[in-house]
Amino acid sequence: MPKIPDATRRSDRSRRAILDAALALVGEVGYNKLTIEAIAARAGVGKQTIYRWWPSKAAVLLDASLALAGDAETEAEWTGFPDTGDLAADLKHVLRATVDEFNDEKYEAPARALTAAGATDPELGARFTEKLLEPQFALYEARLHTAREAGQLAPDTDLRLAVEMLVGPLTYRWLLRTAPLTHAYTDALVDRVLGGVLSIRPD
Repeated sequence: MPKIPDATRRSDRSRRAILDAALALVGEVGYNKLTIEAIAARAGVGKQTIYRWWPSKAAVLLDASLALAGDAETEAEWTGFPDTGDLAADLKHVLRATVDEFNDEKYEAPARALTAAGATDPELGARFTEKLLEPQFALYEARLHTAREAGQLAPDTDLRLAVEMLVGPLTYRWLLRTAPLTHAYTDALVDRVLGGVLSIRPD
C-alpha cells in the first residue's frame, strides 16, 4: 500500500521555504523591491500559497524575522535571560551575544532590511515592535526589576528607560556603522549605564 503523503509536513516545509526566501531576498534587493512574486519563485511555490497564509509581504517578513530570532536562540542554546546575582555580568553576557548576532552575515543583511522596512512601513514597524522587540525588552526589564528588588538599583529606577539606554546606543552604532561593534564596547556601555546613570549600589 503506497504511503500517504504527510500534508502537514509538506505545509511546514513550504512555509519555511517561503520565510527563508523572504529573508534572503530582502537582504539582496531591500524591502521596497521585494515582491510576493519573487518570494514565491525563490521558494518554489505559487503566489496563492503565500496569500493563503499571509495578507502581505510585510506579514511574511514579520514571521520571517520571528523565525530568524528563534533560530538564533536555538543556535545559542538560549535558556532565558541569565540571573547569576551579578547584574553587570548578566547584561554583558546578553549584549555580547547580541553583538555576535549583529556581526553574523547570516542575520545582518535581513535584520538591517527589516529595521529599515519597519521605519517606512508603519504597519510592519508596529507589529515588529509588538511581536519581537517588546518581548525582548520585557526580558531586560524583568532582570532589572529583580536587581532593583535586591537593592542593587535605586528604588526609583525607570526600568524601561534603563533598557533603552543599554540597547539604544548598541543599535545606533550597528545601524549607522559609526564604529566597530565589539564586546569591549558593550562591556563599557553596561559599566557606564549601571555605574553612572542608574547609580548601581555596591554589595
